[in-house]
Amino acid sequence: MPFKKIINELWLFGLKQAYASIFGGFLLFTMIVTSYWYPLENLHRYDFIFISAIIFQLLLLITKLETLRESFVIIVFHIVATVMELFKTSDAIQSWSYPEEYLFGIGNVPLFTGFMYSAVGSYLARVWRIFEFEYSHYPSKKATGILVTLIYINFFSHHYIWDVRWLLLGLTIFLFYRIKIYFKIIKTHRQMPLVFGWFLVALFIWFAENIATFTNIWLYPNQSAEWQMVSISKLSSWYLLMLISFVLVSLINDVRIRQTNDL
Repeated sequence: MPFKKIINELWLFGLKQAYASIFGGFLLFTMIVTSYWYPLENLHRYDFIFISAIIFQLLLLITKLETLRESFVIIVFHIVATVMELFKTSDAIQSWSYPEEYLFGIGNVPLFTGFMYSAVGSYLARVWRIFEFEYSHYPSKKATGILVTLIYINFFSHHYIWDVRWLLLGLTIFLFYRIKIYFKIIKTHRQMPLVFGWFLVALFIWFAENIATFTNIWLYPNQSAEWQMVSISKLSSWYLLMLISFVLVSLINDVRIRQTNDL
């Protein structure tokens, strides 16, 4: 491939990724800015982020940068994530905490937190559309539905019984290891193993999580006295949570199976 074409494809790939990440990027930008400069005395910072996320979502819909189907994924994932947040931040569990005050919240959970998870669903729904995803194989929706249901249950049950996340990761690889994802940058579809693509997304989320905790959005118990990087082991959690989001997106998008392997 000519060098100029490689540069053009990389540039367009970056632009498309930036567009797909627009909602998550906005949230992260808001978190960073308000951690260093927040002049509104009568409105809690968490509430400001919540209101800003709603307004930004509406702007995306009005300007048609986001489709109604994509916003549906965001709403569903917001609900799914908030339920998990309520459990994880409960007084009995305390996996992490939100140290600042807020009005818009339920229990120990400020409502803006659901948007953080929804940003993952928003990204996957948008990137699926703009890169025109195709797959070499794909398991049945029943199989993927059972898998993500078990993953979601394990996020709760591992506090009381054996944590089976590594078994679930093994099942994930078993179901998806031979699947290649084809994505169109300009005219030609490129490819990569789907499980590796998921790893890259999970790694990006882990980096964003480090930024979010550094800006005091939420804190893990070992960060309460002094901030330190989020454990790399959290990658497994983000990988599995991202898989839940991916399967939710697959319910509203056509899973196109590629008939030929020519690029």
